[in-house]
Amino acid sequence: MTTFKWTGKSMTGVIQSGEMVAATKDDVIFDLRRQGIIPTSVVEQKKTAPKLRTKLGKVSDKDLVVFTRQFATLFSSGIPIVQGFEILSKQTQNKTLKNVLTQVKESIETGSTVADALRKHPSIFDQLYINLVAAGEAGGVLDIVLMRLANYMEKIMKLKKKVKGAMIYPAIIITVAVLVVAIIMLFVIPIFSKIFSEMGVALPLPTRIVIGLSNFIGGIGGLIILMSIIAFIIAIRQYRKTENGRKVTDRFLLDLPIFGDLIKKVSVARFTRTLGTLIGSGVPILESLEICAKSAGNKIVEKEVLQTKTEVTTGKTISETLSKSKIFSPMVVQMINVGESTGALEQMLTKIADFYDDEVEQAVANLTTLLEPLMIVFLGITIGFIVIALYLPIFKLGGVITGM
Repeated sequence: MTTFKWTGKSMTGVIQSGEMVAATKDDVIFDLRRQGIIPTSVVEQKKTAPKLRTKLGKVSDKDLVVFTRQFATLFSSGIPIVQGFEILSKQTQNKTLKNVLTQVKESIETGSTVADALRKHPSIFDQLYINLVAAGEAGGVLDIVLMRLANYMEKIMKLKKKVKGAMIYPAIIITVAVLVVAIIMLFVIPIFSKIFSEMGVALPLPTRIVIGLSNFIGGIGGLIILMSIIAFIIAIRQYRKTENGRKVTDRFLLDLPIFGDLIKKVSVARFTRTLGTLIGSGVPILESLEICAKSAGNKIVEKEVLQTKTEVTTGKTISETLSKSKIFSPMVVQMINVGESTGALEQMLTKIADFYDDEVEQAVANLTTLLEPLMIVFLGITIGFIVIALYLPIFKLGGVITGM
């Protein structure tokens, strides 16, 4: 996190200034505009912000969901907010969250709103969380908004698990296949190679290929392959840290034959559920689209959502803008159009999100079904070729002995 010094004008023309801790300059500008301040100068301070006491570990999605639901229950029961935070800070097992809740309670005691107190901990509470809490406080329906937020987070958490399952399963299968082939190459083939060299028999081409690969992997070649893989992974990670790198790699992921379709479905489900939750909680449409863009997780999707926001400011509808998109299907655009026309956009967005959640689950199941036979065929052909290559000299030697 970095400290930014800002100067700006309020809606009444009063010059204001101050400091804010945020991840980027854009986050500072976004927060100032949300507070009704037009920023004229935002400068990054050379001295880094002091570390919060909360740097003890991570707060999992599950911990945050449990806290949100418990907070909503306590607030709706009539328990004062300060007392509620004190109760929740004492009963949570996560040390990081415990410290954060204690600091939030102290901020509220000094006169801060709940949203402003949470805003001081951006590593735990993102913009979506803070804006929903602010909307709930402004509308006097904080308990309802918190319940809505908890439901939203649970849905997103399930979606993440589905995507992780889709990515982890192929990785495990490929890793096992590579390990099996590597063990054969490193430990089994050298034994046969030694036997063949002692026999002095002329080796067929397949056998020479297999033994040559085994010698290459077992020697300097194996180290070269391993180092090349590690260097490639590091290079990709560094490249993705750049703006252009994120765009190029995110576009590549979207264009992949099977995984690209899965990523598109996840993006649509996440966008529609986030936008529906924000609109239903009273967050203005432009702010909602800004938050959806930041939480998209893909630079290409983020760009399209920001383009939607820009065109909405000119008077166009969301569906009219998304109709030009390659991410959002005509069915999604049509359903959003119906929601805008009937005034039931929130409900329609939720239906789209539920539908695409099911689509993601089906896509993961199809991916699993497709990969299993592919891996079996790969292992069968690879190991079959190795076995045949190893037994060809033995068959040849047997033919010679029979002839004698």
